Amino acid sequence: MIRPPFFCLQLLLVPFLCMEVVTAQSLDQNAKNTAFDIVIADGTVLDGSGLASFKADVGLRGDTIAAMGDLSDFPRSRTIDAAKLFVAPGFVDMHNHSDQTLLDEPRCESMIRQGVTTMVLGEGHSMGPVKAGSQPWTTLGGYFKHIEKQGVATNICSYVGQSQIWTYVKGYELEPATDTQLEAMKQEVALAMQDGAWGLSTSLMTPPADLVTTEQLIELAKVARTYGGIYSTHTRNEGEEALKAYAEAITVGKGANIKVDLIHLKISHKDHWGRMPEVMALIEEARADGYDIQAHVYPYTAGQDNLRSIIPPWAHDGGVKDMLERLQTPDLYTRIRKDVLQGLPGWYNHYLATGSWEGMLLVSLSDPRNKPFVGKRMSELIASRGGNDPVKVLFDVLIEEGGSVPTVFFHHTEPDMQLAMKQSFTSIGSDGSAISPDGPRSGIHPHPRWYGTFPRVLGRYVRELGVLKLPEAIHKMTGLNAQKIGIRDRGFLRVGYKADVTIFDPAEVIDLATYENPHKYPIGIPYVVVNGEIVLDNGQHTGALPGKVLRGPGYRNKH
Repeated sequence: MIRPPFFCLQLLLVPFLCMEVVTAQSLDQNAKNTAFDIVIADGTVLDGSGLASFKADVGLRGDTIAAMGDLSDFPRSRTIDAAKLFVAPGFVDMHNHSDQTLLDEPRCESMIRQGVTTMVLGEGHSMGPVKAGSQPWTTLGGYFKHIEKQGVATNICSYVGQSQIWTYVKGYELEPATDTQLEAMKQEVALAMQDGAWGLSTSLMTPPADLVTTEQLIELAKVARTYGGIYSTHTRNEGEEALKAYAEAITVGKGANIKVDLIHLKISHKDHWGRMPEVMALIEEARADGYDIQAHVYPYTAGQDNLRSIIPPWAHDGGVKDMLERLQTPDLYTRIRKDVLQGLPGWYNHYLATGSWEGMLLVSLSDPRNKPFVGKRMSELIASRGGNDPVKVLFDVLIEEGGSVPTVFFHHTEPDMQLAMKQSFTSIGSDGSAISPDGPRSGIHPHPRWYGTFPRVLGRYVRELGVLKLPEAIHKMTGLNAQKIGIRDRGFLRVGYKADVTIFDPAEVIDLATYENPHKYPIGIPYVVVNGEIVLDNGQHTGALPGKVLRGPGYRNKH
């Protein structure tokens, strides 16, 4: 470990843009008498840059990192003893689905306890724009103000979702967008960027938004680029046509001259496992040509979607209600059944990708006859109903559950995932939501990434397997994500940056959540600070809600 020389100690004595580098000895008595609110003492600092660790105290004043160095002689209101701990920037979750859950679980327990201090929301579906009456707001900016009034434990920021824009403008009918509708969508992207969105995000595997063309995506992304945003994309296909889908994302990046982040990079089809090197080559070629193509991963070999994703796209025309009617129409049964079992050209079929009903774990069920199968495999539910016609059981369960059964799909491999994780351009995102074991969602059976993503990287993939070095892993969780989205005052432990800090024990940190028992908090992260306030104090949530809404570079304060 490297301890910085005494003359390199940085103390914030002037505003951020006018920082000075001074020594403790040069401070006058008045400065020495100015107490820090918190001093994190004698910790080993990983500053988020990916460089080697060093020993230093970290002094926090208000919501800002005010000093780093030997602060032993300085007064403070609170000392956190970090002598056996590592001190890192708060983790920035590049891909988070807490848009809805933080409304009734603002403590964000499962994320705070992972060390997450900033959540990036809005994949495909964002919280605005929405039709009047469906929410207490109508715009993404209105959602932000709602959260600011309510309070939240972590910082949040959000993309504007292409799916949200698409259905807001033209509904759920499976019809291409007209030129007039595209112009209306571009206007909505512009308004959301002015409200503080950080870019445009897609979820192109989901009808009806999958009808958008590459050319239309380029036009929408150009609007986001105008306001300094990025393009974050869940591509059309992660299986048989994954390479084609990733190539399309790169084409959008080139066409719009916009930074691209590929959402949870993976190859999710049993017949195409092992092709990750081809994906890497595709990305590296674009990067060599000067295009900023990046990605993120989660440290698991299963994803989460909905059981209705097994229903072919054409059957979703008009939305969930119309889909359910088709499942109950005898004349359509044979056609839908054939498409489920055999697939369609260009459609990512979760059943074929997973390879079996056993590869599906049911997350949430509400009908009394189905509730006993929460956390069980779809194959078990099918067997309970005789097992003779699995597709008929699929239809029946979707009808009984109102068209929605969140499901974990086991569909990709460790070698592919680890190869993606090791790339310099990949960071970490959970694809999870902030919940708690005793909260309103205690009865669901979520993916363990909701509780364990970041500790799992540190415990399993750094300490146990050595896939990543510790400074590299911290960079992928902090500085790399902040730089990628464009957050300029977080993601690093630097004087003048905001005081988001995660303190962990490198010998102990690990996830405890499993597919069988997902509602388990991790261990080894005793302290988390958000905007200078301690939210996790020696393993206990303080109840503090100091999170802020972080608005993007295109934000226009309209009031």
